[in-house]
Amino acid sequence: MSGSLLITFDKVWKSYGQGEATVHALAGVDLAIRSGEFVAIMGPSGSGKSTAMNIIGCLDTPTAGTYSFMGIDAGRLDRNRRAMLRNLYVGFVFQGYNLLPRTTAVENVELPLIYRGVAARERHDLAMKALAEVGLVGREHHTPAELSGGQQQRVAIARAIVTRPTLLVADEPTGNLDTARTHEIMELLTRLNTELGLTIAMVTHEADVAAYAERTIRFLDGHVASNAVNLEVV
Repeated sequence: MSGSLLITFDKVWKSYGQGEATVHALAGVDLAIRSGEFVAIMGPSGSGKSTAMNIIGCLDTPTAGTYSFMGIDAGRLDRNRRAMLRNLYVGFVFQGYNLLPRTTAVENVELPLIYRGVAARERHDLAMKALAEVGLVGREHHTPAELSGGQQQRVAIARAIVTRPTLLVADEPTGNLDTARTHEIMELLTRLNTELGLTIAMVTHEADVAAYAERTIRFLDGHVASNAVNLEVV
């Protein structure tokens, strides 16, 4: 069950360039995501979906309009305060895994906790727990080269959830995986959304991947073209 409003865009614009060369990546977008929702974001290249996700993840700010995260006007925060907000409340999963190649799975998962100053024993225990939650018991001391693509993405997901974020931003999380591994990863994300109450905002090009979400927001030419509940969630 989704809860209170977590994310709101109120007439958000994002523009690049000046004068006749100005490009409006977002043009007065309104949207809302509630706590505990699993939302897919789709659209062709240049539609504005990636720009919207960068703002949602506090990696960028609107040119105009208001972006609120947890009731905070995040669009008006300076770079350092947005970084603090990200570190405390947002986890990221990318298409390319972004794991350190010579570092074991558990050491990769510990990284966000090191940045928080968590003591060695506690961060090891938390990382082992996160790896168990993503189904990697017995693989904790393997390096990325010793893991399949699906297993590497599980490590990346464990790293993203080890800090117990409020929001998980997933950017094409299955883009490098075959069909079977894609569905395994999507089933995992669905379970984490349900069991941990984790809010997930996911960019994807694939309709079958988007079908795992509760709702799909489609962007086109800087606008929200549609915003519909998925009637048949996988």
